Amino acid sequence: MTEATAANQLGRWDLSDLYPGPATPELDAAFKELESRVTKFEGLREKLSADMDFEEFMDALEHQEASSRIANRVAQFAGLYFSEDTQNQTAQSLQAKVDQFMATMQNRTLFFSLWWKGLEQDAADRLMKDAGEYKYFLQQIRNFKPYTLSEAEEKILNIKNVTGQSALQTLYSMITDRYVFRLEVDGEIKEMTRGQLMTLVQGPNPDLRAAAYQELYKVYGNDGPILGNMYQTLVRDYHNENIDLRGFEAPIAVRNLTNDIPDEVVETLLNVAQKNGGVFQRFFKMKARLLKMDKLRRYDIYAPVSASDKKYDWREAVQMTLDSFGGFDGQVKTLAQRVFDEDHIDSEVRKGKRGGAFCSSGDPAVTPFVLVNYDGSARDVSTLAHELGHAIHAMLAEHHNVFNFHSTLPLAETASTFYEMVLVDYMLAHEKDEAVKRDILFAQVDDNYATIMRQIFFAIFERTAHKMVQEGASVDELNAAYMENLKTQFGDALEIGEEFKWEWVSIPHIYYYPFYVYAYAFGQLLVLALYQQYKKEGQSFVPRFLKILSSGGSMPPVEILDAAGVDIRKAEFWQGGFDVLARMVDEL
Repeated sequence: MTEATAANQLGRWDLSDLYPGPATPELDAAFKELESRVTKFEGLREKLSADMDFEEFMDALEHQEASSRIANRVAQFAGLYFSEDTQNQTAQSLQAKVDQFMATMQNRTLFFSLWWKGLEQDAADRLMKDAGEYKYFLQQIRNFKPYTLSEAEEKILNIKNVTGQSALQTLYSMITDRYVFRLEVDGEIKEMTRGQLMTLVQGPNPDLRAAAYQELYKVYGNDGPILGNMYQTLVRDYHNENIDLRGFEAPIAVRNLTNDIPDEVVETLLNVAQKNGGVFQRFFKMKARLLKMDKLRRYDIYAPVSASDKKYDWREAVQMTLDSFGGFDGQVKTLAQRVFDEDHIDSEVRKGKRGGAFCSSGDPAVTPFVLVNYDGSARDVSTLAHELGHAIHAMLAEHHNVFNFHSTLPLAETASTFYEMVLVDYMLAHEKDEAVKRDILFAQVDDNYATIMRQIFFAIFERTAHKMVQEGASVDELNAAYMENLKTQFGDALEIGEEFKWEWVSIPHIYYYPFYVYAYAFGQLLVLALYQQYKKEGQSFVPRFLKILSSGGSMPPVEILDAAGVDIRKAEFWQGGFDVLARMVDEL
């Protein structure tokens, strides 16, 4: 596409702001520059000591930061090039090359972080005291001190991950992204991507909803024993490294420390969410009455109540999103516009392209890239706003160094979910068709279910599955545990088809990022509280919210939220989010 046409028509992104292509002098030069910089950095090894000169220490950090920007660009290019066509063998080879190269570079620079973790506290405090932007980054490294192995052991683990964990994750993508789903629609057998298939489960036809889910899990179920075995292997690998070797007390504790969230905060979140399962069970029972059904089937939870089939073309979706952002704050709209102006969005649906949606940011100096699979539904418009929210978050924090501009996972969904709610309010205010408005309102609660309760129960299943795999559980036993998880989640509000036993093997997050999923619930409940403040305070709220986003990952999440008047340590805070949801159900 030519410049600035991304807002007007569906198409691919332009990755040339990273590199012109996979076999280009520019990308080759980046590999060579990284190699050269790492060689220079290795010369620092002999100078590291407890009484190291502060200026020399800062020079080392700045050298590492500049190298990390290049490494991030290379890794980001490989990942995005692979995502645009996961069946492209050139992309597959580049991804494998980058994984191996980065592991080698990481091993050669590993000595620095190991030295830093091993320093006595007094020496570390002296060097951190005036480190400015680097202080929190340095503290985060030291947080892992009790779980760090020797340099030789750390190097072995890095090498092992390239041909072990990373290879299995890439294989999972290659297998599942090639799936084609076949379904009879209007008397014709159609071939679909997963994204296209999932639009049917949100449609008005109950038979198509059931058929779409049955086809989805038939295809995944055909490979279920293989995908399940891959998951078991990844879980064993995770346990071997993090529990047996590093000494973490529980699998979820690894994610909590990475997120810099205390274990007890996450435990409180999970417990409060489980206690509030009745909120969504009540919603599903109400929805059954409105759909004139005795009881909802699991196929029907995203069914529209008014059965409107309104579609939004791409240009209209982009304009609505930008206008809604502008109504919140002009700077926010300008930042979102940047993504389109620079052709950093891949929006069309096509075979081989990675499913779903994401935002990717690597170097703070480069505008983030956004991938969506846009098919015209109101949900697709919301997804666009969500991913652009991630991009805005990164751009607001781009003044930080490369180590600090990414927020930790629990805050990573703050901007995306908030701006999705801004868009929904805009759509409700401008929509004249009552049936469409009703569907948008119900979709809001549907989406809150998908983002909060569904993700919480995924995390609960992960906790169960990690324990079961260590005890030698089979794939069939994991299937049974997942069905029990669904029964606990839905109570007597839903009928659940047997094919849903394969749902867990279709969730990429549990393969790629163990226990990532609770961050969605964390972020959504947090945003419900923040959005209520916005409704009460209006424009006076905007600077405070933008300050949260512009903090990026430069402080612990607890401190960022404390400054905004939010105490995530208390069960009452999380209960407040569910109270908002309960009121939404009451209103419906």
